[in-house]
Amino acid sequence: MILRNGIIRTLDNLIPLAESLAIDRDRVVAVGSDDELADITGTETVVVDLGGRIVLPGLTDAHIHLEKYTHNLNKVDVEVSSLQACLERIRQRVQETEPGKWILGHGWNQNQWERFGTAVDLDSVSPNNPVYLTAKSLHAGWGNTLALERAGITSSSSDPPGGKIQRDASGAPTGILLEEAMRLVSKVIPTPTAESTCDALPEAQAQLWRYGITAIHDFDGSRCFRAIQLLRERGQLGLRVVNNILVDDLEHALGVGLRTGYGDEWIRIGNIKVFADGALGTRTAAMLAPYEGDPDNTGMCLRDREELLEIFIRAAKGGLAMAVHAIGDLANRNVLDALADLRSFETENSLTHLHHRIEHLQLLHPNDLSRPAEYDIIASMQPIHATSDMEMADRYWGSRVKYAYAWRSQLQAGATLAFG
Repeated sequence: MILRNGIIRTLDNLIPLAESLAIDRDRVVAVGSDDELADITGTETVVVDLGGRIVLPGLTDAHIHLEKYTHNLNKVDVEVSSLQACLERIRQRVQETEPGKWILGHGWNQNQWERFGTAVDLDSVSPNNPVYLTAKSLHAGWGNTLALERAGITSSSSDPPGGKIQRDASGAPTGILLEEAMRLVSKVIPTPTAESTCDALPEAQAQLWRYGITAIHDFDGSRCFRAIQLLRERGQLGLRVVNNILVDDLEHALGVGLRTGYGDEWIRIGNIKVFADGALGTRTAAMLAPYEGDPDNTGMCLRDREELLEIFIRAAKGGLAMAVHAIGDLANRNVLDALADLRSFETENSLTHLHHRIEHLQLLHPNDLSRPAEYDIIASMQPIHATSDMEMADRYWGSRVKYAYAWRSQLQAGATLAFG
């Protein structure tokens, strides 16, 4: 096949632009002018006239949750501008759902509403179906009374380590669960199997193709990894996948000898994913100073420097690189401190300097801006967070927002960026 009469951006400095591109099965075999590629056009060659359209190489989404994305296509979309609009969408889904069945949704952001939703709000539109809605940030969940009951959450329930059950003035759960407390409900919801996820993946894969995405770095755990492999066995996998491993599975990965980079051109082992803090929207990102207007809140530090370093060293000894979620300036400092120690450990023990990453790197103290480049750490950042979070960032971080979403600062310092 030859694509001709186009504006083809090759990302090759020697030939940055071309008019024609030749493909043989699954390989690009030539680029050049229309005249140059006319010489290799045969009688059976399929020729596509692009009519001056632009052709770009396929995009790699460097941070996606593929299983969540896949199943969210069938959940209630509650990324709406008001609490009442959200409740109306749940009311409509209730009318289509058998009593007692779970209703799941995703996308709410209380910062765009007048307040957090409550269990009572959801009860008003869904008294007979348990409802559980995850926030756009994936760092908070919202359930109705039936959902809380099925999870066994009461006024006497303790906050789990690394999580918080939001409560009203009387101590009763409001229906909002933060960070690790989300698992109290999610663990009682019937989970999709690897097979059912595999069945649903082609639709999600096709949607990603429409966005120009042909490769992904996935962060959704072992069940999704099995589903991806099943899809390949069926001959349907059309995305190149780097599979990142959750820290809960670190010992399993070490036990079977997996190493970062193992695999082939379609599926490779990536990094070990660990969380250092929460998120901006829920004000659980770990901060050096309190949130604006919330003087007693500096967020949640899920793992300190020492805990992080212990995990890092354990993984590095087995050849597994790290991917560390860090949003707040305190979390990023802790991670950078631990990664600096890890680089020293790698050098002292003649270990390969692996391609470690910080996921999000959303807010840095100005003293830390150059440190990712200094330690050769990949800055894995998400431009979409800047547009979706800008009002929250101004509200909660104040003048500190000057050092948030600092992609150009990272580039100028010499860091490698990865966008997703």
